[in-house]
Amino acid sequence: MLVPLRPILETTERLNYAVGAFNVNAVCQAEAAIRIHEIFHCPAVLQGADLANGFMGGRRDFMNATLEDKRRGARNIAEAVARIAKDSPIPVALHLDHGRDFDSVKAAIDAGYTSVMIDGSSLPLEENIELTREVVKYAHGFGVTVEGELGVLAGVEDHVFSLSSTYTRPLDALRFFRQTGVDALAISYGTMHGANKGKDAKVRKEIAIAIKELLRHEGIEGYLVSHGSSTVPGYIVDEINDLGGKLTDSHGISLDQLKEVGHLGIAKINVDTDIRLAVTRNVRLLFSRHPELRKDEKLGPVWDLIEANPSAFDPRVYLAAVMDTVMYNDIPSASVQLLVDAVKDGVMEGIGRLLVEFDQIGKARFVQQKTLEEMRDFYLKEEK
Repeated sequence: MLVPLRPILETTERLNYAVGAFNVNAVCQAEAAIRIHEIFHCPAVLQGADLANGFMGGRRDFMNATLEDKRRGARNIAEAVARIAKDSPIPVALHLDHGRDFDSVKAAIDAGYTSVMIDGSSLPLEENIELTREVVKYAHGFGVTVEGELGVLAGVEDHVFSLSSTYTRPLDALRFFRQTGVDALAISYGTMHGANKGKDAKVRKEIAIAIKELLRHEGIEGYLVSHGSSTVPGYIVDEINDLGGKLTDSHGISLDQLKEVGHLGIAKINVDTDIRLAVTRNVRLLFSRHPELRKDEKLGPVWDLIEANPSAFDPRVYLAAVMDTVMYNDIPSASVQLLVDAVKDGVMEGIGRLLVEFDQIGKARFVQQKTLEEMRDFYLKEEK
């Protein structure tokens, strides 16, 4: 069942754990992500980044995606997720990651997303609060969950870029929740976007603890989110390089730290890079085991893009050669089916290991599955 994100977050509070939230950039990735959650009986949080919607709308150079590209792509992924989730026994939320502005958020909600993030972290605090408040007012009118961001993470993810971090101030976080009415808040506390987080990246768990304690003291129900939290498995990086890739200085956040903060106030842990790496390793392995595919009519262009970009691990770099498959799951040949299978296996590997590590197994049955209409009524009562 497709549900808003908030009921899933409420369950993390009751059971004292964090739910993994996983980015997808193709219909087949969404299928695989939901399937692995079903296997482990976990609630599923799928994320489509703002520019990923542009990619799903057919924009190969997604960094330059227009609002119309995003509208089209948001519809593509939302319709696919809704179709898959309709008969699924687990709750599934579809969340917009790093919404760039109000129009991008509106496009996602209008398309069928059940949760959105508005990223005003680069703005002065007052402007961030005002923008987030505007999004909350619009989204809650549809029962849609809203996540904001306060503080700046270092690293690179789509259009989000910063050389250094600005940690979230707990008192600012408290004010942010009070003045915006936001459901969840992404905080900056030592994590980083991308595959190069530093060999000994340290999470400042005391920031999460302090914010959560302030919220509890003031009787505010709010949830904290950890962005830039991929673990960057070394074995996958090594395998990519063994297969011709050129990834250097690739380090993630340690599993031990992520597992700990899941019991210290963090409700959602965002993961993207781990999935990208597993998918890229699998696709490289496919071409290594079946070199004849390098000349295949459909897959040859995929191989050419991989060869031309040995340091790239984002599947969008090479999947741009098969956009109909990305956008509509169109599988015109047996060779494309092999590619889709490799991608899906990578998604399931990247997600499955973390579902186990984050202690999510069997948690689906504890989620009170509320519809968007029920959440809309909830928000209306909260306003009175």
